[in-house]
Amino acid sequence: MIKWEIMTNKAIFLDRDGVINKRLIGDYVKNIEEFEILPKVNDALIEFKKMGYLLIVITNQQGIAKGLMTEDDLKVVHEYMLKQLPEIDDIFYCPHLDGTCDCRKPKNDMLLKAKEKWDIDFDKSWMIGDSESDIICGRSSGCKTIRILYNDNENTNADFVTKSLFECVDILYKK
Repeated sequence: MIKWEIMTNKAIFLDRDGVINKRLIGDYVKNIEEFEILPKVNDALIEFKKMGYLLIVITNQQGIAKGLMTEDDLKVVHEYMLKQLPEIDDIFYCPHLDGTCDCRKPKNDMLLKAKEKWDIDFDKSWMIGDSESDIICGRSSGCKTIRILYNDNENTNADFVTKSLFECVDILYKK
């Protein structure tokens, strides 16, 4: 009897603001001048690619629904990000206000769309974010989770906790 193995992809789903780029507290990144890549992010992405992961950004961008920026503004920021960080394979974003859709994290519609497009196995995949909504989203899909915590006083249900994206590299090499 021949045993056929169906090949699926493993992915790392990455929140954007606070994980890849500096989060603007009380504001939104609306243009490339405000988009500041955090230290050693490129190094981390290169290591993740060496491990064979697809790298997919999953980001809430309700600044669009609030009228603070347009989808074209967001497209310019994302094109700039992809130029600076070519290891990223895809980007899924939610432009809606909280409570008005099924795609805004902590809901997992963006992950489901990525799974369909890229044939991703959630059991082999990770969600990395800096908010509990990222963790809830990843867990509800069956991904392992890492939360980047900038404040030691916060609680989290993540599988692992780090202080930066680059610290996630060691966790993934050990798993």
